[in-house]
Order: sequence, then structure tokens, then C-alpha cells
Amino acid sequence: MIIGRKKEIALLERTYESERSEFIAIYGRRRVGKTFLIRQLFGNKFAFTYSGMPNVSTKTQLHNFYKELKAQGCSTTVAPRNWTDAFFMLREFLETQPLGKKVVFLDELPWMDSRQSSFLPAFEHFWNGWASARTDILLIVCGSATSWIVKKILRNRGGLHNRLTNQICLQPFNLKECEEYATALNLPLDRQQIIEAYMIFGGIPFYWSLLESNRSFAQNIDNLFFGRNAKLGNEFQELYSSLFAKPDVYVEIIEALGKKKIGMNREEILIHTHFASGGKVSQYLEDLENCGFIRRYQAIGTKTKNALFQLIDNFTLFHFRFLDSKKNTDKNYWSKIQIAPIYHNWCGLAFERVCLQHSEQIKKALGINGVITNEYSWRAPAKDDNPGTQIDLLIDRSDKTINLCEIKYSDGPFTIDAKYSQALKNKATQFRRVTKTRKGLATTLITSFGLTRNTHSMNIHAQVTSDDLFINA
Repeated sequence: MIIGRKKEIALLERTYESERSEFIAIYGRRRVGKTFLIRQLFGNKFAFTYSGMPNVSTKTQLHNFYKELKAQGCSTTVAPRNWTDAFFMLREFLETQPLGKKVVFLDELPWMDSRQSSFLPAFEHFWNGWASARTDILLIVCGSATSWIVKKILRNRGGLHNRLTNQICLQPFNLKECEEYATALNLPLDRQQIIEAYMIFGGIPFYWSLLESNRSFAQNIDNLFFGRNAKLGNEFQELYSSLFAKPDVYVEIIEALGKKKIGMNREEILIHTHFASGGKVSQYLEDLENCGFIRRYQAIGTKTKNALFQLIDNFTLFHFRFLDSKKNTDKNYWSKIQIAPIYHNWCGLAFERVCLQHSEQIKKALGINGVITNEYSWRAPAKDDNPGTQIDLLIDRSDKTINLCEIKYSDGPFTIDAKYSQALKNKATQFRRVTKTRKGLATTLITSFGLTRNTHSMNIHAQVTSDDLFINA
């Protein structure tokens, strides 16, 4: 059963019915469901499919490719010496297939392009010299190493330049899709638990598939992360090692970003990592952004060169908070900390990220999804007699209004007291003074269960609840 992915399915079905050959690249974060989508959609329609193997020699890769050709019906008896031979064998095999669209699925393509393998020129020749001239080939390539796909396929300046006919960046599920998936898995989770699961897993389907319906949610987390032989105990290391040839460099960057929730600019990253100020840092940041681990955004009133980079991968942040460098041996750790301050502090920060990841749903709940907007976080350092402050989310609208969004996680309706009400007013005053904006400022509260009605709640211009995060945007 495929959850969501309606736009992607419609695109793939159109390409299958197309009267020309099609070349599609599908990329996205590891475990997001790329291979599952293609295999579920095309089922028994494959003419040939092969998945690259990690960390093997070109000789081994070619041998496996040859074995798959044989297993799927190719009659050749001579193993390929190089990738040019291999693709000529694939070409000859496809020419023996019946009339109709021939689906060729090459999964984990980056792993085939090992050093000095000459894979890419052979692959380019296969498409440019033969497949693209036909009308019956649907070539789908896929890979979790998103940075490789972006550099070598999407931005190729050689033989594959502008040769793609379509591309799909497969995104993680949103909360609504996770709710549908949880229902399909028969998981007894209410919306509060689904949000908590999203704080840990994000919208990565594979992680959700590991939850067991006969365990409570807390027991599931203990089992997956803290139990003996925990299934996800080494996932962090495997995740980054599978995506980057030098994972330690990337981990050092995200460790620095994990210490500052609002993000850092490039210069701050250089200070915290002690990297040289060369172009490689920009490339590392771009790779992390392409893989969906960080986001780049402009703080309101700043120049492009001062863009902020923010760590937004929920799984990574959960790892840093509870798993990284901790000698925790209690297999029931998660169940035991449910009332501890470390848990509640994490919930507050993690809920903010979930809200940032659902800004489209927030705008729809506010009735402004038809308005052109930019979203920012904002901070003002302490200066003279003015205390430092920050605002979780700004929605800067083209209709001359800015929503100043405060995000609060709680187990019930949130109560605004006199002190907090004054703090909100002070933030709005300081924001207008520092930015000198003339736009209207709408104080907006995003809470788990709404607000307790009192005299102070009347000062809130708009509110959004966690249920609003589940709407289809």
C-alpha cells in the first residue's frame, strides 16, 4: 500500500504512457521510500532492475550486474570487462524484449560510480547513443547519496547535460501522511503520540515501519534505541556513512549546528568547526542541504551572504540529545524519563521543529495560504539596556502583515499569564524597533491544545493548534 505520493505517482504513470523514451532521476534522504515507491508502482513491469552494492570493487559490481542480467533472462555467456560492455549487454537484452514500454530501474546508482570505474561515460553513452533515440525506454535511476545525484545527474555539464526528462525529489511524509501510515500499520497512536514520533523519526517511513502495535509508544522507543541489539542503535553512523565518502566532516558541521537551534551563518560555522575558509565548506553545506539535513534561510533584514543554516533533521537532533556519547545502559530509559525535565525540554524544542516543517499547514489554518509569504526565524542580541530576544517563526506576508509566531508544547491548553503576555508585547515592540517595519504585527500562538480563555488570551491575534498541523496543505 502506497501512502500519499499522489503527484509522484501521477508523474510516473504519465511517463510510462509517454510516446517517447523517458529518463527520470529520483532522489531523497535515505529510508524515505524511493525504492518502495518504484517497486510498488511498477511491480512486474520491469524489463531490468539492478541495485548497486556499497563499498565493493568495480570488478565485483560488474560481476553482480552480469549475474542479474542472466537471472532476468539475458542469454549472454561472456561477463563484461567494463561498464561499456555491461551497458551494451543491457542494450542487446532490451532489444529482445516484447513491444511496449521497457522499464529499466537502476537503484543506488552512486554506488556503481566507484573511483576509476568509468561508469558515468558508459552510462551517458547508453542513454545518449541508444535509449534516447527510441520511444520505448523508461529509465529510472535512484540513489540515497543525494549530493551525487545532484552533481552528476541533475547538474551534469557533460554528456547528460539537460538529458533528464523528469526528476523527483521524494520528501518525507508530513504529519497527515504519518497518521495514515500509522493507521495502515494498525498502530494505536493518538495525535499527540504521532507528533512525538515525528519529533524522533521525522517523516521517514522506514523508521515508522519498525513500530510494533503490541507495544506502547514509549516501549517501542526503548526497544528501537535503548534495548539490547536495538535496531536503530547504529543508524546514525550508518546514515551518514552511506551518504558521504568522508562522513566525519559532515558530522562535525551538524554537531556545531545542533548546538544553536536558530542556526548559524557560514562564518559562525567556521569558528565552531575550525575549518579553513575555503570553498569546500560551502560544498559541504550544499550537500547537507540537498540531503535534507539542514535548511538555508534568510533572517529578515539580512543579506544573502549572511544566510543562516539550521539543522532540521529530527532523527539527527534526537540522536544528539539522547544517544550521542552517552553510556546509557538502561533498556527502559525512554519510559523512565517521561516526567523528567530533560524530556519536557526536548519536547518543547522538537515541537518547534515540527511546526517549522509544517509551515504550509500553519498558513492554511491562518487562512493565508493564498498570500505570498516568506518564513524566517528572528533573533536580536542583547545590547545596552535591551535584552536579547528571538521569535520562533515569522510569516512575512505580501498583504503588509507579519505573523509573529510563538510555539508552545504542553499536555493541555496553554495558559497565558500576565508576565508572559507582557513578554509577547515586548517582543513585538523590540521587533518593530530593530527591523523598522511598517507592516502590521499579528501575535500568533501555535500550541498543542489551544489556549485557556482568560483576559490575556484576548491579546492573541490568531492561534493554531496541533490538530491544524494534520490538515492537507
